[in-house]
Amino acid sequence: MRNEIKKVFIAGGTGFLGFHASKLFLEKGMAVDTIALPNEISLGEWFPKAIGLQFGNLFQMSGEEIAALLKDKNYDAFIYALGPDDRVTPPAPAAVFFHDKLVSEAKKICLAAKNAGIRRCVVLNSYFAYFDRLTGGKLAESHPYIKARVEQAEELISLGEPGVFEVMILELPYIFGTMPGRKPLWREHFLTHFDGLKSIMYPHHGGTAAIDVSGVAEAIVAASINGEPGMRYPIGQINLSFEELINRMMEAIDDPRRFQGVPAWICAIWAGNVDRKLRKQGLESGLNHAKLMTQICNRTFYVDPDEFKTRMNYQELGFEGGKDVLESIKLTIQACYPEISRPQ
Repeated sequence: MRNEIKKVFIAGGTGFLGFHASKLFLEKGMAVDTIALPNEISLGEWFPKAIGLQFGNLFQMSGEEIAALLKDKNYDAFIYALGPDDRVTPPAPAAVFFHDKLVSEAKKICLAAKNAGIRRCVVLNSYFAYFDRLTGGKLAESHPYIKARVEQAEELISLGEPGVFEVMILELPYIFGTMPGRKPLWREHFLTHFDGLKSIMYPHHGGTAAIDVSGVAEAIVAASINGEPGMRYPIGQINLSFEELINRMMEAIDDPRRFQGVPAWICAIWAGNVDRKLRKQGLESGLNHAKLMTQICNRTFYVDPDEFKTRMNYQELGFEGGKDVLESIKLTIQACYPEISRPQ
């Protein structure tokens, strides 16, 4: 059933995903308000003046303060695009950090949206939670970040009441794209691990779903209008083997190195060293790097793009599937290396 959405509040509207969703809501004639951390990012002429922007930290505000912020503003939908992803490496124990930020804080903020009278809520989650369901919970047992994402969806769905507060979860895969004021994180959190190596050694058989950020924005808009209460939607645009993905990354920056498939257990030995170094610094990743190689990177975490399009009535919104992911990968990786001059 199509829900009329005239005005939305995006928690995280100046972040990568929230910004692109904000622009799309505006293009479709809907009003958008958001809140941003003071001095988090320099908002230049590129930031749409039509977005109602105020500054504050929802994590530091009480539920009552957040409800007062949102109440009587005629918001039809609340988009939750906040919280750390798996690239954040917190002080140990990681389980405490991710539970606080992804579960406790998210529940506080979304409950405040419910108490403010907002009826629709779209939560940005991870496709790791989808694959955890397919493995019977084995991923959550090994990875604090994945466990927190699973618990986040469960807790926020539990806030739902038909016709009162309807929660939809979007489970997001690898995302490519750019935005003004922020450099993509692929160099810092992925490619630098291979600096100094003669090839990009990675498990033989793995692959992932991927999407351009414009497709994520379209999914957010579609879920706010057409999403079914309590549903979890794993989304993706295309599926790529890691061999194809990594080789395309290398080609984008004219790096002659290419993917070299090796047994996952060999990668796990190397990845285990990463976690040992982090522990010496008092840090812990939300993903167990050794098990990441054998449980995730050695498998095909693919989703069916057509299934999501059908279930979400994308055609009614004029959905085209987002921009070309392969071109997006190229432009994203090039943006990670601004020092490499290229013909204009």
